[in-house]
Amino acid sequence: MESHVLDLIHTITFLDVIDILVVAYFLNKLYQMLKNTRAASLVKGLLMLLLVMLVSKWLNLYVINWLLEKFMTIVMFALPIVFQPELRRALEQIGRGKLFRRSTVLNEMQVENMLESVALTADDLSRNKIGALIVFERETGLDDYIETGVRIDGLISTALFENIFIPNTPLHDGAVIVRGDRIAAASCLLPLTEARNLSQELGTRHRAAIGLSEQTDALILVVSEETGAISLARGGALQRYLTHRDVKDLLRPVMKEPMLNWKDSIKAKLLSLKDRSKGGDDDAKQ
Repeated sequence: MESHVLDLIHTITFLDVIDILVVAYFLNKLYQMLKNTRAASLVKGLLMLLLVMLVSKWLNLYVINWLLEKFMTIVMFALPIVFQPELRRALEQIGRGKLFRRSTVLNEMQVENMLESVALTADDLSRNKIGALIVFERETGLDDYIETGVRIDGLISTALFENIFIPNTPLHDGAVIVRGDRIAAASCLLPLTEARNLSQELGTRHRAAIGLSEQTDALILVVSEETGAISLARGGALQRYLTHRDVKDLLRPVMKEPMLNWKDSIKAKLLSLKDRSKGGDDDAKQ
């Protein structure tokens, strides 16, 4: 066995190493492009189906394996249609030579400054009854929607927000999408919810906010042009009549999430489990 491995290693040439590195590089770039779109969820689903198919084959579950194989065959033909926007954007990025995107890590002060700017913006727009739609990106990438608007890539500030949403300006219609501590784009188009049990008071902005929150994990802040009420959409639900403090409290946990690296995340989960077990022991003692 050892001799076979050594013989195999000796057959590897310098060109083979280059070949592997190039393939690994492009697979990594493909992953980076997909992780910022809704396609990432579809890829995860396909990988899960593939895993189930392999397990069913290993366990000799013939019927399940046959069904999954036929389904995967159909999916292979459907992939170019399903991933058409991502394929188009990938080709455009290759043509422009833009295959990298910087990741943003925020510190405590940046988070608080950003939250204050957002809350002040919401207060000012509410007071003057100026409609606004601000989207905060989370794990699900929003590149699909950023492409529909005008790219800005500017640091968050109350002045910039208010200049965007002033009526009769070129960018005031549509949504602003926030990524990290920067305004990624403005005048973006969002999908409208198809829910029919919504209040008649809710206009297009609120329906767009709910629609996006149904399809992604983004948080969407809405200021009503008619009433000046501040609302927040998440998970297909809408919280209305928010105050300055409410806006900061609801957005703070979301904005702090990117600050955790994988070590901090694991540590936080372990501490959470420890606290739960401790609480269970205390309950048992009582």
